[in-house]
Amino acid sequence: FHDHDVSAGSSAEFPDRLSLMEVRLQAQEDEITLLKSSLADALRKLRLHDQQIPLLKQQLIAGKNIREPIQPTSIRTLQQQQSKSSEESQGSAPQTPTSSSPAPPKEPSSSPHTGPLSPIMEGEKTLCVQTADQTDLILPCQSIKMFIRGRPITMYIPSNIQNYDELKMDLPSEKLELDWVYGYRGRDCRGNLYMLPSGEAVYFLACVVVLYHVTKRTQRHYRKHTDCVRCLAIHPDKVLIASGQTAGVDKDGKPLQPFVHIWDSTTLVTLQQIGLGTFERGVGSVAFSNADAGAFLCVIDDSNEHMLSVWDWNKNTKVVEVKSTNEAVFAVEFNPADTNNIITCGKSHVYFWTLSAGTLTKKQGIFGKYKKPKFIMCFVFSLTGDVLTGDSEGNILTWGKSAADIKTLGKGAKETFQIMKQTRAHEGSVFTLCVLQGGALLSGGGKDRRIIRWSADLAPERECEIPEKYGAVRTIADVDGEELLVGTTRNAILRGTFSDGFVATVQGHVDEMWGLATHPFQNIFLTCGNDKQVCVWNAEEHSLSWCTTLEESGLCADFSPSGAVVSVGLSTGRWLVLDLQTREVVSDLIDGNEQLSVIRYSPDGSFVAVGSHDNFIYIYSVTEGGRRYTRFGKCTGHSSFITHLDWSKDGKYIMSNSGDYEILYWDVTGGCKLLRNRYESKDREWASYTCVLGFHVMGVWLEGSDGTDINALCRSHSERVVAVADDFCKVHLFQYPCPKPKAPSHRYEGHGSHVTNVRFTHCDSHLLSLGGKDACILQWRVKRSGAADNKDHPNFSLPPSTSTSSSDPRNQREKELG
Repeated sequence: FHDHDVSAGSSAEFPDRLSLMEVRLQAQEDEITLLKSSLADALRKLRLHDQQIPLLKQQLIAGKNIREPIQPTSIRTLQQQQSKSSEESQGSAPQTPTSSSPAPPKEPSSSPHTGPLSPIMEGEKTLCVQTADQTDLILPCQSIKMFIRGRPITMYIPSNIQNYDELKMDLPSEKLELDWVYGYRGRDCRGNLYMLPSGEAVYFLACVVVLYHVTKRTQRHYRKHTDCVRCLAIHPDKVLIASGQTAGVDKDGKPLQPFVHIWDSTTLVTLQQIGLGTFERGVGSVAFSNADAGAFLCVIDDSNEHMLSVWDWNKNTKVVEVKSTNEAVFAVEFNPADTNNIITCGKSHVYFWTLSAGTLTKKQGIFGKYKKPKFIMCFVFSLTGDVLTGDSEGNILTWGKSAADIKTLGKGAKETFQIMKQTRAHEGSVFTLCVLQGGALLSGGGKDRRIIRWSADLAPERECEIPEKYGAVRTIADVDGEELLVGTTRNAILRGTFSDGFVATVQGHVDEMWGLATHPFQNIFLTCGNDKQVCVWNAEEHSLSWCTTLEESGLCADFSPSGAVVSVGLSTGRWLVLDLQTREVVSDLIDGNEQLSVIRYSPDGSFVAVGSHDNFIYIYSVTEGGRRYTRFGKCTGHSSFITHLDWSKDGKYIMSNSGDYEILYWDVTGGCKLLRNRYESKDREWASYTCVLGFHVMGVWLEGSDGTDINALCRSHSERVVAVADDFCKVHLFQYPCPKPKAPSHRYEGHGSHVTNVRFTHCDSHLLSLGGKDACILQWRVKRSGAADNKDHPNFSLPPSTSTSSSDPRNQREKELG
C-alpha cells in the first residue's frame, strides 16, 4: 500500500467471470469430496459385513441363555454392539481410513458456495434392543439424521430427553449490545477520519460508523448500514454526517442496492436515505456543499462510468446526474465559495465541473509543461480559493483559472484551469492534504510516511515521520490546530503533535482473521490472522496490550487453563507456545506440513490437541506449567481436514468435526482410539462446545444449508446460550441446547464480511466476534433479562417454558448505544 493502491474500476467484468469460474470449480470439488466420502462409507460397510455375522450369533446365544442372571456390564456391551450394527446399517458409520479410501481434497473453510442443497433435517427413530429383568423389551433408542450436501449425519438423542418431538426451542432471554469496535479501515479507503466539535473522532469499519471520544475513550456507533461503509462526509454544521456503503449481497448471493444515509451525530437518528436503486456496486465518494449551508450532496458511485449525481438531500431529489469517467475516482468536493463548482480527482485526471441550467459540464485540468502524474490522490481548497492537489509523483500542484487564450484558439476559447505552481513534497505519493484554520497546510506521504506542515505560501515549517509498523499516512484530522489524528494504511489511528510525536489510539488487524481465544479468568483475548500478527487485547480497557509478528499466518489459538501460556497454530503445521508475561516463545513444534485449524487444551491442562488439514489430531502431554510438550499420540480416522474439536469435562475424550461433515469421538487417555460406537458418547458432557456439528447444536443450521455456512460457534460457560458465526456477516444467539431444526435466534449485524470466529469471555459478560475480510473485531455486551438470571436451564426431559423474550430481534439490532 504505497503509491498505487487503486481498484481497477474499468476491468470489473474480468473478476466477475473469474468468480463464476471459481464457483464452478468449487462445485466440482464438492462433488468429488461427496463421491469419495460415499465410496469410503461403502467400503467400510462391506468390511463390517463380516463382523456382523459373529455379532448376530452372540445375540442369539444371549437370547437362549436369557434365564441366566444378566450383569449390567453385559447389557451395556449388548446395547453398544447392537447400536453399532444399527448405525453401520444406516450407512452413516464413522469414517476410518482404509488403504482404498483416499482423503478428499483439502479446501479452505471459507470456500465459495454453490447455493442451498437438500433439506438438512430429517428425524428418524431407530430401535435398540435392551435386555433387562430377564425379559426382552424393545425400547425406542432415538437418533436424528441430518443431511448436509447429501451426506447423512446420525446423532443420538441423550438419555435425559424423554420426548424429542415435544422439545420447544425458544429465543434466548440473553441479548447482545455492541460494546466496542476494534480497528479502522485505512487500508483501502480515504477521507475517512474527521473530528467533531463534540470531541469525537468519526471513522468507519465494516458496517459500523464509530464515534470515538479521544479523551474520554468512549465509543458510540451508527449501525443503520447493511454492508461495508466506504465513505464519509461532514456537513458544514459539524453535526450531520453522510455515509455511503457498498452494495453487498444477500444470503442467496443476489446483489443488494447501495445507498447514502444522512444522520445526526448527536442523536444517531437517520434523517434521509439517498439514492436507493440509483447507485451501482457501491458509493465511492460523498460531499456536502458549503456555500448554501450544506443543502446539496454530491455522490460518485462505483459503476464503470463512476456516475456523479447531485442531490437536494432535504427533499431527497436528484438535481443532476452525469457519467464522470471510466477511471478510478478518489475524491469529490464542492467549491466552498460556489455550489455550482465541483472538483473530482483520481487516476490520470482532475476535473473541474460546472453546474448550469441543470447540466454538469467538465473541464480537464491541463498539465502543460508539467509531467502528468498517474494518480491525483487528493485535493483541498486553500483559504485564498486556489485548488491544491497531491499526486503520485510526490508533488503538490497549485491550480488557478487562466483567461481564455483567444490569440491561439480563436473567439470560441474558454477559460481553463492550469498549474500555477509545483511544490516537491514527498518521496512517493502524497496521500492526503489537510488545511488548518489559519491557512497552513498539512501533507501526508505514502512511501516516506512523513507528515509535513506548510505555510500558506507552501514553505515547509515542521515535519515528522510515523513509525514503519503503522504503514503510510492515509488521512489527517485536525484536533485543535496543534494536536492531530492520523489514519494509516495499516489500520491504525495515531494521536499526537509534531513536538511530542505520535502514539496509536486505535489499532487493528490488516487482513483476514481466524484465530480467537479468550483467557480462562482474565478479561483479555487473543486474535491472529493472515497478517501474521498475534494481538493480545484488554476487553475491559478496550486496548491492545501487546502485539508480535510471526513468520507465518496464525489460524487458531487457545489459552492454557493456567492462563500463563497461549498456543497459536500456523498455516504451515507449526505451532508456537507464547508466555503471556514475557511474550517469548517457550515452545516451537511442528505437526505435518499443512495448516492447523484448531488447537485446544484439555480442562486440566494436562493435554493439548492440535487439529490439522492433514486429517489428523495430534495429542501432546503438557508439563512444567504449559512450557514442556511431549507427543502422546495421534488420532487417525477422519477422511477430511479437521475443522473443530472439544474435550470432555473429565479430560479423557475428544469430539471432532471434519471438512466432510463427520462427527467422531476419541478415547485419548486410552491411546487415542476412535470410539467406533458413537451411541456411547450421547450422554458425555463436554467442557466446551465449539463443534458446529453435534446433537446439541443441530438447530443452528438453516434448512438447505451449505456445510460451510457456519464458520464457528461457541457455547457460553453458563451453558445457557450458543453464539454462531455465519458466512453472511451475521452473529446469532441461540438457546443452548439447540437440538431442533428451525430454532429461533437473535441476529446481529455489524460485520461486513463472513464472520470467522466467536468466543465468550471467561465470565460470559461479553462475546467477541471476528470478521474475515473486514479485519474487524466486535465486542458485544451480553445482556440478561428476567428469567435469564435463573442459572438452571429448563430440564431437557420436559418441554422448556416459553421464553420471556418474544421481541423481534431486529429491534435489538436497531437500538442505538450511548
